Amino acid sequence: QVQLVESGGGLVQAGGSLRLSCVVSTSTFNNSGVNWYRQAPGKRREWVGSISSSSTAYYAESVKGRFTVSRDNAKKTAFLQMNSLKSEDTGVYYCNVRSPIREYWGQGTQVTVSS
Repeated sequence: QVQLVESGGGLVQAGGSLRLSCVVSTSTFNNSGVNWYRQAPGKRREWVGSISSSSTAYYAESVKGRFTVSRDNAKKTAFLQMNSLKSEDTGVYYCNVRSPIREYWGQGTQVTVSS
């Protein structure tokens, strides 16, 4: 059973930074891409960014240039560095990994950006 645990959320002022972590309990982490999503109150969950198993990063246009995804294979951990935060970045942030037969989600971590 694959488990994902996010941490690092909190309350921050606009313009500030946060770093989210996602620890993934799987023996195949090195071969897994990791995806980040967020969900604002009353809105659909949206994709934020991804990092492939070869550490290629992809970003949604809304966060490009402000957010950075990275990974530490030795720690089986993915990171989402968020800079220049805006009020519209507020939401619950989730990490996600996919296998050929299903996908796995963490419990989410709340990020609140005050303006």
